[in-house]
Amino acid sequence: MASLIDELPKIVREGKKEAQKILDSLSDKNRITLQTNECVIPTKAVGEGYFGQELKDSEEGWRNRLIYGDNLLVMQALLAGDEYTPSMRGKIDLIYIDPPFDSKADYRTNIKLPGCDIEKRPTVIEQFAYSDTWKDGTASYLRMMVPRLILMRELLSEQGSIYVHIDWHVGHYVKVIMDEIFGKENFRNEIVWCYTGPGSPGMKQFNRKHDLIFWYSKTRKWIFNENEIRIPYKDPNQSFRKAFDTKGGWTEADLEELRKRGKIPEDWWQFSVAARLKIDGVKRTGYATEKPLKLLERIIKASSNPDSIVADFFAGSGTTGAVAEKLGRRWIMSDLGKPACMIMRKRLIDIDAKPFLYQSIGDYQKEQFEQSQYRRVSDLAHVVLNLFGAIPFPKKEGVLNNLGYIKDEKTLVYVDSPSKMTGISTIKRAIKLRNEYMGGWKKVIVLGWNFMPDIGQIIDSMNDKNLEVLVIPPDLLDKLKTKASYKKLINSGKIRFSSLQYLTVAPIEKRDPSPTKGEGYEDLIVKLENYILLSPDSLPLDDKNKEKLNKIIEKDPLSLIEYWSIDPDYDGKVFRSKWQDYRGNTTDNTDPYHVVRKAIITVPKKEGARKVCVKAVDVFGFESVTVLEVK
Repeated sequence: MASLIDELPKIVREGKKEAQKILDSLSDKNRITLQTNECVIPTKAVGEGYFGQELKDSEEGWRNRLIYGDNLLVMQALLAGDEYTPSMRGKIDLIYIDPPFDSKADYRTNIKLPGCDIEKRPTVIEQFAYSDTWKDGTASYLRMMVPRLILMRELLSEQGSIYVHIDWHVGHYVKVIMDEIFGKENFRNEIVWCYTGPGSPGMKQFNRKHDLIFWYSKTRKWIFNENEIRIPYKDPNQSFRKAFDTKGGWTEADLEELRKRGKIPEDWWQFSVAARLKIDGVKRTGYATEKPLKLLERIIKASSNPDSIVADFFAGSGTTGAVAEKLGRRWIMSDLGKPACMIMRKRLIDIDAKPFLYQSIGDYQKEQFEQSQYRRVSDLAHVVLNLFGAIPFPKKEGVLNNLGYIKDEKTLVYVDSPSKMTGISTIKRAIKLRNEYMGGWKKVIVLGWNFMPDIGQIIDSMNDKNLEVLVIPPDLLDKLKTKASYKKLINSGKIRFSSLQYLTVAPIEKRDPSPTKGEGYEDLIVKLENYILLSPDSLPLDDKNKEKLNKIIEKDPLSLIEYWSIDPDYDGKVFRSKWQDYRGNTTDNTDPYHVVRKAIITVPKKEGARKVCVKAVDVFGFESVTVLEVK
């Protein structure tokens, strides 16, 4: 077996080829794009839910971005740009990343619910990413890092810097790789972050009490704001005298000058890991790998300007964005974990951040399909039908290639494309086929990959007991990388097609004029009724936790809502959340485990019908949307 030293040149070569392939594809018609799920305008519930002021409106021009998804795809989309957003190539002044560097890291999430805790394993997409990162130990980790570091260099401006936070596991290898990608001549500092804490009894070595942060600039003209980060001595007179007396003595005038200048910035920093640091209202979240706020404050002040864009592509709890926000910088953050994105979104609302976009990779399954072994959608449809237990119709002229049937049940099965959003047109077509195709069928089942946000409402409006809509597992294409894996799945019978989750909202009441604001304003009263969760069998839970969840679903389903928000003037395109509440927001109630179930929103009066969109995200990260019309 080759040693890692032997493997390293090959790892770098392969990473460069992967990155170049990505860069060459940026102008392709079918390039990866970002999909805006929400424009978040932070106005959280207070008291009974009234607005204390008129709704904030989204700012024109630049919007900060929180992005859910694999950062390799996120960076591709940022480099490519789209019809709405220009490319970010060469636009970012500072990148800080704290990539996971412990192969034994535990990515399970503990969810606190009324009366019980539920332990959630990572989603299958997350599991694939983490297992790919560490399947061959450090070699796999370095393969993951090389193309990402190359894309980060492309995103950096000519005056840009990158800080990579790492520890003893792989730091020395990452340093060699960064020398190759950024150039040894652009290595600025190896910063040592020292921290304190108790040792273990019976130790046979010194405590490991520091991390490394490698700082590289892109070119020879990097930003460095020396005056922003000078740290005065607590007792400058004594400290300077001690230092300078060894060099032949100093005058009082010399000491006075040094007092003014303060302490020269050094490359070893000491911050307590457990310190409850706070910067202008930015609080720590308690996230497992969260870094001290002062650490990010020093980096951002040193290597960015007030108009700079700061990015973190392993954002975790969002410390980088929260500190950048308070320091007046623009920011981009991304993470692969849904729980991390939820923590970040709530954190930004808590600090009353400027309006920001919550985005994700557009057509994730489409991207996976294009990288899979399947060259035609019809081939993939036949695989899905077989896994579902349906018989595909033979491939011949005049026969739809995405249809199958369950013979004994007289049921037609319709498989939608991974590059489509399943919505009302698909549902209507499936019902028509059920009624007419080959003499008609008793029932139709639609299997979809991606769904329109109002799919729950569409299904309810059909009121058709012989229509069923199920979700194709989002990780299926990952599992179908080889023919051998397909046979294994067929034999296992473990592929589960789950039902949709959806939110039900009571008809919206209107008070005109508003009792609080008077003429020209009206109140909208929005009440949550129920939350229907998809089958617990499809969630990453063990049997014990599924049993706990079933009890919660039966007794208190709305306690599963982690976050809900309202757009009182939905345009049918971009959801602008102008009001939100979330578990843990105790400004509106004293119960940390429940959201408020009623919102009273004061809005400027509007002639004609008003579309109100209500979005909910549950504790597992699933989103549901309901659109109601107020006349």
